[in-house]
Amino acid sequence: MKVLKLIIKNTWRHKLRTLLTILGIAIAVMAFGMLRTIITAWYAGVEASAANRIITHHRVSIIFQLPLTYREQIQHIPGVAGVSFANWFSGIYKDVNDWRNFFPRIAIENDAYFDLFPEIIISQEDRAAFAKERNGCIVGEKIAREHGFKTGDIIPLEGDIYPGHWEFVVRGFYKGRDATVDETVMFFHWKYLDEQVRQSQPGREVNVGWYVMRIQNPNDIPRISGTIDEMYLNSRASTKTETEKEFQQSFVSMSSAILTSINVISFVIIGIILLVLANTIVMAVRERTREYAVLKTLGFSKNHLIQLIGGESMVIALAGGVLGLVFTFPVAGGFAKAFPTFFPVFNVEPITITMAFGAAVVAGIAAATFPASRILRMKIVDGLRTLE
Repeated sequence: MKVLKLIIKNTWRHKLRTLLTILGIAIAVMAFGMLRTIITAWYAGVEASAANRIITHHRVSIIFQLPLTYREQIQHIPGVAGVSFANWFSGIYKDVNDWRNFFPRIAIENDAYFDLFPEIIISQEDRAAFAKERNGCIVGEKIAREHGFKTGDIIPLEGDIYPGHWEFVVRGFYKGRDATVDETVMFFHWKYLDEQVRQSQPGREVNVGWYVMRIQNPNDIPRISGTIDEMYLNSRASTKTETEKEFQQSFVSMSSAILTSINVISFVIIGIILLVLANTIVMAVRERTREYAVLKTLGFSKNHLIQLIGGESMVIALAGGVLGLVFTFPVAGGFAKAFPTFFPVFNVEPITITMAFGAAVVAGIAAATFPASRILRMKIVDGLRTLE
């Protein structure tokens, strides 16, 4: 208990230096937590992927479409419990220069598409209303809150992949079963897209961007994937079939250089935490060299000295770590509100909290190691000769 009192008194002997060190560690921990949260948010779609769903798209690139005839053929493959398809629509909502107006717009086969995604929760009333209206759409609750969409509102879009002026009527909303589900997507009828394109651009076909399949037994995925790709190997539109996780991962890999840079920076921050804290502890120990020599003279053991130096380092490190984590949550919440569609799922994960707090603890131990070892090796006479 007496050692603890000495630790607390030593910690606050230079109040301004201690406060600035704690603040510096807190800012570094917060920055570390935010960068790690950005990385986990980038991988949110990958982590949320279902183990029993596979995706089939064009082997060359997803921008090339697949024939509609593939649907019936795929459906008859043993082990396929359900199949549907979708198309990326894109389009421009309001001001193209305002990224807040961007959210995914996807044309789906029909209302049954949602049966393949049990994590997307839609009321029966909304599903029925959506099924009845050709240009109806279902939107995620997150973008509904962001843009103030209500049932019956018209969402006007200027087509880019499919030119023209498009108007969709909001007929329902969906929410995620849990926090990992993207609530920023707008779904509408593929048939409406097909009809409008045929009228406005005679001769142009709207086919399939990708097929989604639910597999009865996930162990059959390699066999079914191989069967599908072999069926269309020599066709005009050869396919690539992969798990939903692999499909999502392919999009993340396009940003691998950015993610690697963020990852590296996040760990550089740990070094910054260590340097900030080490500087303070080294200065504090150097100023008290004569005091530690006196303590040795009075019979204080090596363990007592280690506790005094290490305890001061840990108090500062833990205070900065806790304060940094406290800052992280409101900052992350503000970031999520500022970028609602760019990062559809932006949550501070438990692993991020553990890593950030662990970094502060490691820094506290490492920062005390060198000055403590120096004091332990110091001769009492040399310590007493040190000027205050």
